[in-house]
Amino acid sequence: MRELWIKVPKTLTEEEKQKLLERTSNITSAFIVEPDDEDLVRKFGAKIIISPSGSADIVLVRDLKDISKTKNEGKKACVIVTVKSKRDERRIIAAAEATADYVVAVCPDWKVIPLENLIAELHGKSELFAFVSDFQEARTALETLEIGVDGVVVELSDVDEIMKIHEIMKSVKTRVSEIETTEKITLLPAKVTEVKPLGSGARVCIDTCDLMKAGEGLLVGCQSSGLFLIEGEVHETPFVAPRPFRVNAGSIALYVLVPGSKTRYLSELKAGDEVLIVDHQGRSRMTNICRVKIEWRPLSLIEAEYEGKKIKTIVQNAETIRIMTEDGSKSVKNLTSGDKVLVHLEEGGRHFGVSVKQEKVIEK
Repeated sequence: MRELWIKVPKTLTEEEKQKLLERTSNITSAFIVEPDDEDLVRKFGAKIIISPSGSADIVLVRDLKDISKTKNEGKKACVIVTVKSKRDERRIIAAAEATADYVVAVCPDWKVIPLENLIAELHGKSELFAFVSDFQEARTALETLEIGVDGVVVELSDVDEIMKIHEIMKSVKTRVSEIETTEKITLLPAKVTEVKPLGSGARVCIDTCDLMKAGEGLLVGCQSSGLFLIEGEVHETPFVAPRPFRVNAGSIALYVLVPGSKTRYLSELKAGDEVLIVDHQGRSRMTNICRVKIEWRPLSLIEAEYEGKKIKTIVQNAETIRIMTEDGSKSVKNLTSGDKVLVHLEEGGRHFGVSVKQEKVIEK
């Protein structure tokens, strides 16, 4: 996980500073403080202190000429630069070339383009941090250029907002590797017991802001306790071009798995909402929805069983809808009794999508 630094606001009273430190010292890698506050911050268990004084763990360097001097004294050097122009970008690059250990970019106006430029220039040289004012800015900084910054700095007294930023930092991953796991999902082979054509009904296509590949899709089902892995439309067919951003998920009343081990009804989803893309090995990543498309189509009921537990889903009855099995995906038109499909099982009921294991809920 990347690092979260807190710059202790100068405007806080000593009592307010103590309250901030008490509630955040366990989630924060370092505190940026004025020299006068170093003792106070250490008292409350700060791991690393960043300040202009020579006693700090990381020295906040005002002049680039002092970087080498600081490092010769056995200390790590950090430079903070407000970025309003290309000249400011060049100053950060110069700090990295002067072997500053950390550079912090404060982007008051343009939030994304300067970070894209700096990530491209500094990746692998110095640790690049970004000042952020809320969790949305934190997410953007952590995902910029698919690599993201190495950490974020906040100057906030709102502990709830800091906690939200901390949660974002735990969940946001980059795409440097082929797939990054946000949640590991357990998938089990359930035996198909029935595939039954139904009449027409409202079915939902989920168009995401991402691209899926073979073996990836969404987990949906009639019961929140049993979800089927429906593959995205990633395959070339004689009649339909692939749409790797799309999962034809099924009947409008189905549950779908979303981040945080929660479920939502397909009927609730809209552009901007989050869902989990899951692959056949149970690896997952969050994506946002671009569009939800509801149309009336012929449907099919699929029933499967795992160790005596029966689960069901309802999908469109068409060749392009593919269910993940142990041996790859299979069109619903070719699915037969005895096939082993990949499912995710849960215990307990759901209250507004949240699992309540103590609650007794019967789903048929």
